[in-house]
Amino acid sequence: MVEQTLQEELTVARKISLKPMLWVSMISMVMFFAGLTSAYVISMKRDDWVTFDLPDAFYISTFLIVASSITLMLSQKLIKQEKREMSLFLLVVTLFLGIGFIWQQYEGFNELKDLGLYFTGKGSTVSTSFIIGITLMHVLHLLAGVIVLFIVIYNHFKYKYKPNDLLGFELGAIFWHFVDILWIYLFLFFYFIR
Repeated sequence: MVEQTLQEELTVARKISLKPMLWVSMISMVMFFAGLTSAYVISMKRDDWVTFDLPDAFYISTFLIVASSITLMLSQKLIKQEKREMSLFLLVVTLFLGIGFIWQQYEGFNELKDLGLYFTGKGSTVSTSFIIGITLMHVLHLLAGVIVLFIVIYNHFKYKYKPNDLLGFELGAIFWHFVDILWIYLFLFFYFIR
């Protein structure tokens, strides 16, 4: 009896602490990307700064990441309505949209390479190094989001989520939406600040 009460208290404490811990980690990511974009703005004053249009693949990837957030929101809404199969289907669609985003980012890097703009070495410029570096850091965060989606899909498949107990799903969704909003910020930043 005492062990069961202790276990219940630990479960409650864990649930209470997980969301704030996620928010703290996301705030640190915001600070990281704010620092990188600030360095980008400061570096624009250099004599060797080169401006260029964003790769078309970055526009496609933006559409894909926004669509993935929409499918994830719908999936969460459906699981609350106990429509498990459709919720799971939309989770898988979200995963594929996220993978499509990563692929389009890769294609965007190739588009830059085709223009003779490289991350490092001969043909690299400060501006392309910043764009590719910042975008690559975002892709790494999105890869973490894809891993989170795999875990959410696995747990969903194993019936671990219920309409009144969605903590893991909610944490995964918060992180995924955060990465989505982060990309939109970066895309708009690169689009308007050249």
